[in-house]
Amino acid sequence: MSKNLLGLSLLLGAALLGPAVASEPSSSKTNAFFAFCIDTHDAKKRNLEQQAALLKELGYDGIGHLWLDNIPERLKTLDAAGLKLFQITMTVDITPGKQAYDPRFKEVMPLLKGRGVQFVLLMSGLKPSDPAGDARAVEIVREMAEVARGSGAQVLLYPHSNDWLERIEDAVRVADKVDRPNVGVMFNLCHWLRVSKTRDYQPLLAQAMPRLWALSLNGADEFDDQPGWGRYIQPLGRGSFDMLAFLKTLRQLGYTGPIGLQCYGIPGDARDHLAESMKAWRNYSAKLN
Repeated sequence: MSKNLLGLSLLLGAALLGPAVASEPSSSKTNAFFAFCIDTHDAKKRNLEQQAALLKELGYDGIGHLWLDNIPERLKTLDAAGLKLFQITMTVDITPGKQAYDPRFKEVMPLLKGRGVQFVLLMSGLKPSDPAGDARAVEIVREMAEVARGSGAQVLLYPHSNDWLERIEDAVRVADKVDRPNVGVMFNLCHWLRVSKTRDYQPLLAQAMPRLWALSLNGADEFDDQPGWGRYIQPLGRGSFDMLAFLKTLRQLGYTGPIGLQCYGIPGDARDHLAESMKAWRNYSAKLN
């Protein structure tokens, strides 16, 4: 083959192969999918080993852990099942003069080194969304971020209805003021539905994207004016909220982080609603890819 023909052949090959590789964005892959709050409302009251076995069997990627008790056992059972500890939930009190957070936060860090765990913070101490708490919150979160940095852990601000940090807008505002590379935010569907007066989530997610490193979802009705969580937290696939449209918006925005399944308050055997939610998750994923 002549040099000219060889060169033409290589150019044609590059033209054919190049776009196929370049056009496959990382966001085309399914987000990691984990469950949390499964140990607080399980009728079977499974221990940590049984929880790990169940999640592995059903196809979940891991779990979110509540508070700082039993971290060594949680890690041991997850490791044995080949699952990941995605998150640890903590409370933070910004009230001046009060202990801000559980001192065991520093003690567990050596156990978590290199695991990429996210600490999600529920922040209380003042009336919801009051910017008067920002300075104290920034001080606390910066301190926690520095403690977490050596283990490669992230600190995420978790909007929770009726807490001081109640809205995703609050989380973004405070995280921007904290301005640390391991501090981000988490969007929580059920709390957003409870707090927001609109259902226009796209601009909020777009605003949060630079620091949006996790989110939680579940089946839900679009509106509920009654107390309790029975309609705002359901197994995935149930409810009137358009979950597929929500997931498509996340895909369009380029979100590639983990997605947690909120299971708080769902009654009965956790196996039943976890299996139902996994089936729905796979159906949604198939329509997105």
